[in-house]
Amino acid sequence: MDFTFTEEQQAAVEAARAVFSGVAPDRVPSPALTPGAVAEDIDRQLWQELARTDLLGLTLSPHHGGAGLGPITLCLVLRESAKVLARVPLLESCAVAMTIQRYGESTLAAELLPRAARGELILTAGANGRSGHDPAELAVVARPYGENETPPGDSGWVLDGMQSAVPWAQVADWIAVPAHTAEGGAVLALVHRTRDGVTLAEQVSTSGERLAEVRLDAVRIEARELIDAPGCWDWLRSLLTTGTCALALGLGERVLEMTAEYTGKREQFGFPVATFQAVAVQAADRYIDLRAMEATLWQAAWRISTDAGGPLPAAGDIAVAKIWASDGVRRVVQSAQHLHGGFGADTDYPLHRFHAWAKQIELSLGPAAAHEEALGDLLAAHPLG
Repeated sequence: MDFTFTEEQQAAVEAARAVFSGVAPDRVPSPALTPGAVAEDIDRQLWQELARTDLLGLTLSPHHGGAGLGPITLCLVLRESAKVLARVPLLESCAVAMTIQRYGESTLAAELLPRAARGELILTAGANGRSGHDPAELAVVARPYGENETPPGDSGWVLDGMQSAVPWAQVADWIAVPAHTAEGGAVLALVHRTRDGVTLAEQVSTSGERLAEVRLDAVRIEARELIDAPGCWDWLRSLLTTGTCALALGLGERVLEMTAEYTGKREQFGFPVATFQAVAVQAADRYIDLRAMEATLWQAAWRISTDAGGPLPAAGDIAVAKIWASDGVRRVVQSAQHLHGGFGADTDYPLHRFHAWAKQIELSLGPAAAHEEALGDLLAAHPLG
């Protein structure tokens, strides 16, 4: 397999590294020492810097103020963001913007996407349903305005239901909400945070970031704000899942670097502990995990970017990538904690922050077991050989 990236993609990585180089993982209170969220808002300074360097619009077309690159480039930037635990909804905002561009009405795209690329709008998505275990689209019902509800000449939809654990919903401008219609089809509704009938209840992630339970009580939206194109929600969910795998890879790579730095300096019996066979074997196993995470990530991102066919639908490659990402990032941080000894649990040292983020990423959009089940269903429906 050829994982050579284009000049444009490599330039995006260099730009991302330059922006994230000034970000310190411990610039907010520790989640281990904070009963609630570690901060009330995203890192606004970083968000504006991402906009200034055109990283928020990388995946949008030039018509909307972007660079016309695709999901692979987004994953490359996400990989760099995870190395510093960047507190910005980069994945959610870019993924929703790409979905609007691909499936949404042109007037809505023209209104929202240039502002999103400039960092003036924040987009997020609800992808967890009520509990995170059932399909998210089943948690919200979308129905057309009734005859007695519709003002003359008006049209639109009414939403009822809820989505749990929506990232940064309190500061987002628009929330992409998966829903289902009476016919059973999955649709994607774009709901402004301040719309009548929208209620946000505070939730906090394992990593200390703000989440929200978004309740929709007879929320009215315009017809153009509901995307009913076939596959729109599946595509957004696939993009979010693949982006989560990129976050896992970047975080795991940084944690292994920290472990190598520590074990190379820490001495026992007069020798660096990195020279001990037991330590070297654990580090080598985690390196293998990271390489498997990388290979499966780029396979999934390539399938999404190209719509290429294969023996299984793209969902199969995405499931494999998330299985490796969830299990791999957990093993990497657990080995890192072990090899750091008690120093790894010191809240003045950043490793425990990476551990908290890794647990959040591991379970986001389904743990490995959920994707193993999904992969089994795909294999049963599409026998190989």
